Amino acid sequence: MEDSHQHDHHHHPDDTHDHPPSSSPPTTGTCCKCGGPTTFAPPMPTPIFSPPPTYRPIRAPAIPPDPNSTRAIILSPVPQPQKVPILPPPYDFHTPTKRIHSPDDIRRFHDSFSGKNFLGFVVALSESIRGRKISDQCHESPTILAVLSILETLTLFADETPPVPQSARYGNVAYRTWHEKMSNSAESLILKLLPENLRPATVELVPYFADSFGNASRIDYGTGHETNFAAWLYCLARLGVVGEEDYPALVARVFVKYLDLMRKLQLLYCLEPAGSHGVWGLDDYHFLPFIFGSSQLIDHKYMKPKSIHNEDILENFSKEYLYLACIAFVKKVKKGVFAEHSPMLDDISGVPNWNKVNGGLLKMYKAEVLEKVPIMQHFLFGSIIK
Repeated sequence: MEDSHQHDHHHHPDDTHDHPPSSSPPTTGTCCKCGGPTTFAPPMPTPIFSPPPTYRPIRAPAIPPDPNSTRAIILSPVPQPQKVPILPPPYDFHTPTKRIHSPDDIRRFHDSFSGKNFLGFVVALSESIRGRKISDQCHESPTILAVLSILETLTLFADETPPVPQSARYGNVAYRTWHEKMSNSAESLILKLLPENLRPATVELVPYFADSFGNASRIDYGTGHETNFAAWLYCLARLGVVGEEDYPALVARVFVKYLDLMRKLQLLYCLEPAGSHGVWGLDDYHFLPFIFGSSQLIDHKYMKPKSIHNEDILENFSKEYLYLACIAFVKKVKKGVFAEHSPMLDDISGVPNWNKVNGGLLKMYKAEVLEKVPIMQHFLFGSIIK
């Protein structure tokens, strides 16, 4: 851009006639000083009178994805489901701590038993909901009902904690009151899920749970918090409190309820997106419902990835399919042209089938969430997730 200012020459716009058209270089714009043709790209117009753009990422600058990392994701194998091994006694429950500080730590985690099993658990949840609607019948154990009751309690806390009037657009401070109520109740709520011999596990379960709903000091929420909720569910599976027969309900009942709660908190307290990739990210807040939702739609007779552009389909089926619910929510909160505010989701709509979408999203989740130090540096490790 600086070069376009350097040719601060004083030729008249008509000077261009001195050169035969054949010898003049291709022009891509006009000189910002004199109006003559220039080979440099025109500078971005200063928006003095133009309205502000309809959507602006709040924090992270919208940096396009690195083509090399995108290529690496495309070429990587699709993660496979894993059976969650039950944690054997004797137990050694202790306060989990942060252990990831560098890309080497990330590699160690992903090569480890815990890393493979956690990702395998997410894939197994995705597989469990394949081809199923949210309203389809599924096994609902007492534990599932107890988890739903916990999420209902947190929803009631939100109803009792209205946002306070403030001038700031993002981050309503009333969220801190909600977060404090949630944190103070976490242990007593989780104890309802555990048999007597597993009650000491709360020392590990509470930190994952309490970090599943956003950050109280920053008043933000992102895929790292969502991953903590998945980690909390994984811990329940490791302890044998939920089994594989519960997986469809973990997605269609528990995760749906969690998503409803998070949407409520996002809108009520105007939570900032934590570490959002801005316009180049999949979504400001969530990732897992796109994985689970694309699995639901695999082999659907009529709905294809491009169906997200059909408003009738979104209106009629978003209550049954998580992916469509996510798209409907994005279109509700972001105004303007879909391809401009959500180019990645728009690109995915061009993929021929849901199987490919699901596999691609699983690879992307591993690379863009579970392998990113800024997200995983907050992840906790104890005896359940070593």
